Amino acid sequence: MAHTIKIALVGAGMFGGDVHLRAYADLQRFGIAGQLARVGLDKWTRDFAPVQFELAAVATRSEASARRAQAHFKDWTGHEPRAYHGATPWDDILRDIPDLDVLAVATPDNLHTAPILAALGKGVHVITEKPMCLTIHEADEIIAAARAKGLVVSVDMHKRYDPDHLRVRDDIQKRIGAPLYGTAYLEEPLEVATGTFKWVESSDPFSYVGPHWTDLIYSYYHSKPVSLTAVGQKKRLIRDGILAYDAVQVRVDFENGLSMNFHNNWITPPEFEGPVNQGHEIVGADGKVESDQQYRGFRWWNQGDKSRTSNNHFTRDVTRPDGTSAYVGYGVDSLTVGLAAVCRVKFHGETRDAVAPLYPTAEESRISVALIHAAALVRDLNFTYLNEGKGATVTARFGPDGIFIVDPNRADSGVDAVFQQIYDRPI
Repeated sequence: MAHTIKIALVGAGMFGGDVHLRAYADLQRFGIAGQLARVGLDKWTRDFAPVQFELAAVATRSEASARRAQAHFKDWTGHEPRAYHGATPWDDILRDIPDLDVLAVATPDNLHTAPILAALGKGVHVITEKPMCLTIHEADEIIAAARAKGLVVSVDMHKRYDPDHLRVRDDIQKRIGAPLYGTAYLEEPLEVATGTFKWVESSDPFSYVGPHWTDLIYSYYHSKPVSLTAVGQKKRLIRDGILAYDAVQVRVDFENGLSMNFHNNWITPPEFEGPVNQGHEIVGADGKVESDQQYRGFRWWNQGDKSRTSNNHFTRDVTRPDGTSAYVGYGVDSLTVGLAAVCRVKFHGETRDAVAPLYPTAEESRISVALIHAAALVRDLNFTYLNEGKGATVTARFGPDGIFIVDPNRADSGVDAVFQQIYDRPI
């Protein structure tokens, strides 16, 4: 009798309704074995060949979007998952499907923690979109819950699996010597902030996409942050009545001496030729690496349309002989590794600690969450002080005694006020 992994997807918007839903459709039809070589896990191809995958449920806030995702999945696979909707549909899923194996969380940024903790409380593994959560305290709660029950919490940090980034991690970063400084940028289209997402006032560009880069840098060097500063701007979105940051810039200094600038926005005009603008570069003591993930040399234009570029590495369709398309790319790879870890735990008796090297863990994501948490506080203070003509003088410090916000403008209240502790443990 074949083994089965039952998955429920919460959130079927831009990412959940595309990458997650299509990846699970391929898993439902053909299993995971065909994806394993892409992530270096082909030694388990025979072990995993009998494993079947079932998308048991899909849930969104509105009934219409849940039904739409349900219909798409049935069109692709012939299988119709249960459809749930409402403010906390994961509670209904966890009640109705007691043998659920994995809850995939693709809800808005500020709504990750509740479904993650609910799943862990029921003994269900988790695959979640980044950021795992928005505060370091939530991260600790998630990690403690996962450890208590030996469960996998895999965070979709798909930039780790871009083949160019793997080359940097495994080869180039060693060639260029000790890291000195660098820049990483990811600029989203204006439509994301004004139309696609209704929750931008509850997040910001760095919290939304910055974790891709902070996690990537951590995967390169495994060095923790020691300080940061952050600023943000509000000029474009307020024209549409949206009280959110247009852009945020964060500079992080790491224990290994690397000073890295992270630049993010979600106001790129629709005329831009690519889906997003993204790339990074790092200068080392003996060289430099530059990686442009937006324009990789693939460009086209035609009558009646603009010049266009495409990232054919993220996801792409590979036509099968029957006319259907396999869905592959590093966007899928990041989901594959988490599910592979779940398979090892469920069917092969592996422990949570034993499978941790396979996927981006909650513990690793805790680093990015700490940066998000501190950057949001520093950013808001500096935004206020800049508007008051006081400059952007606020920073954050990370150390063995925790996380401190350092605000010189509070000097009149005493030293203790300048150094405000927001977390009392090392990250």
